[in-house]
Amino acid sequence: MSIFFVQLLTGIAYGMLYFMIAAGLTIILGVMNVVNLAHGTLFMLGAYIAFSFISNELNFWLALLLSVFCTAICGVILEKLLIKYVYGKELEQVLLTFGISFILADTVEWIWGTEMKTLPVPGLLDGSISFGDTAFPIYRLFVVLFGCLLALLLWYLETRTRIGAIIRAGVDDREMVGALGIHVGFVFTGVFAFGAALAGLSGVLGGPLIGMYTGMDSEILVTSLIVVVIGGLGSWKGSLIGAVFIGIIETLGKVWFPSLSMLIVFLLMMVVLIIRPNGLLGREVA
Repeated sequence: MSIFFVQLLTGIAYGMLYFMIAAGLTIILGVMNVVNLAHGTLFMLGAYIAFSFISNELNFWLALLLSVFCTAICGVILEKLLIKYVYGKELEQVLLTFGISFILADTVEWIWGTEMKTLPVPGLLDGSISFGDTAFPIYRLFVVLFGCLLALLLWYLETRTRIGAIIRAGVDDREMVGALGIHVGFVFTGVFAFGAALAGLSGVLGGPLIGMYTGMDSEILVTSLIVVVIGGLGSWKGSLIGAVFIGIIETLGKVWFPSLSMLIVFLLMMVVLIIRPNGLLGREVA
C-alpha cells in the first residue's frame, strides 16, 4: 500500500508540473486566442537559463526568479515584435510560433550543447520522507504544494482583482473591453508575458525532476496540449484537473504497463472528447 501511495504522490507531482506549463498555455489561448507552439521551448529556455545562473554560483531560488523574469521578457519581445501581427490568423499563428520554437531550440543547443544536464535540488529540499518501507523525495512534495499555491493564486487573480475582471471580460468580448477605454494591447502583452513566465517557472522546477535534454521542448508541448484539450480550451481550472489525471495515469502506467503508458493517456483524451467535446471545463462554442 505504501508503494502505491508513493507512486500516486509521484504522479501528482508530475501532474502539478504539467499544470504549471499548461496553465500558461491555456491562459494565452483563452485571452488571446493564440495557440503558442513555442511554449514548450520557453519551458526549456527557463531551465537552461537557471542552469547557467546556478553554474555561476547563484543559489537555486535566485536563479529561479531571474529565469522567470528572463522568460517573461522573452515573451514580451515575441508578442511585441511578432505575435501581435497575426492575431485572428490561426494558420499564421501556428506557422509563426512553430518557427519560433525551432529557432529558440537551435539557439539553446548552440549555447548549451546537446549533452543531457540536470538542475540540482536545493539543499533545503534535498531529502526524503519515509512512508513505511519506501521514501518520497521532499522536492517532489514541494512541487505538489507549489502547484496548489499557484492554483490558489490564479483563482485569486481571476476572481478578486481588477486585472482578473479585465481578463475575463477580454475572453468574453474583446471589442467591448476596448470600447471601455482599456488598452487591450497592453493586456495582451501582459498575458503573454505571464504565460511565458509560467513556462519558465515550470522549466526551472521541472529541471531536477526530468532533467534537461534535446527534444524536451516538443515532449512537454505535446503533454501540455493534451492537458489543455482534456481540461477545456481556455480553462486553467480544467488544466489543473487534466494535468493531475495525466500525471497519475502516466506514472502508474509506467509502473504497470510501461510500453502502453502514453497510449493510455491518449485513450483518456479520446474518451473525454467523446463525452465532452469541449473538455472537462470548456465552454460551449456558439
